[in-house]
Amino acid sequence: MANHKSALKRIRQNVAKRLRNRYYHKTARTAVKALRGEEDKAAATEQLSKVISLVDRLAKKNIIHKNKAANLKSKLTKHVNKLA
Repeated sequence: MANHKSALKRIRQNVAKRLRNRYYHKTARTAVKALRGEEDKAAATEQLSKVISLVDRLAKKNIIHKNKAANLKSKLTKHVNKLA
């Protein structure tokens, strides 16, 4: 167990950040899943910009890797463009 006040504070901070990051990551995954299930091109196009924004924010905060973000955005864009 930690012996210093600063170490105890760091543990509290890490727990809070971990929970916050998990929430953001789960929210983005749910949005991606919803976009992949979308059948209507107009609705999908509208959702795409929001999902890309979420993914970019995750990459900026190092919750996901920047290459993973790029791959996700590319695949989602291809999916939306393929809709009729």
